[in-house]
Amino acid sequence: MDVLVKNKVDLYPREAVSVLIQIRQAIYDIADEYQLGNVEKTLKWGQPSYLVKGGSTVRFDWNPDFPERCFVFFHCQTKLVETFREVYGDQLECQGKRAIVLRIKAPFPSVQLTHCLSLALRYHSLKQLPLLGC
Repeated sequence: MDVLVKNKVDLYPREAVSVLIQIRQAIYDIADEYQLGNVEKTLKWGQPSYLVKGGSTVRFDWNPDFPERCFVFFHCQTKLVETFREVYGDQLECQGKRAIVLRIKAPFPSVQLTHCLSLALRYHSLKQLPLLGC
């Protein structure tokens, strides 16, 4: 893990770290599965951020103002969250055009979130398709 990202994640409570590690692992697994190349990791807006060539940046964070939640952020000028809401609106909590909200104590929505992350990491090859090819 990038030192800046590690330092940031080290500030999170243990329960949040557990959720965020699952998100990060899913990003790397998707990059591997789809042969998306190197995963660039950094801090953007103070949040751990991941990007592959041809994809849209995925950021995640925990906020002490909302201690029972973790957030997965997507670029708000894409069709990503709109698509996630259409496909998984009854299974995932979406916030505006920007985020998926994960409840720390709720079961991790692995299948749904992995699919959403895969759409974000392949976004530029899917953006012309209805519902991003779902």
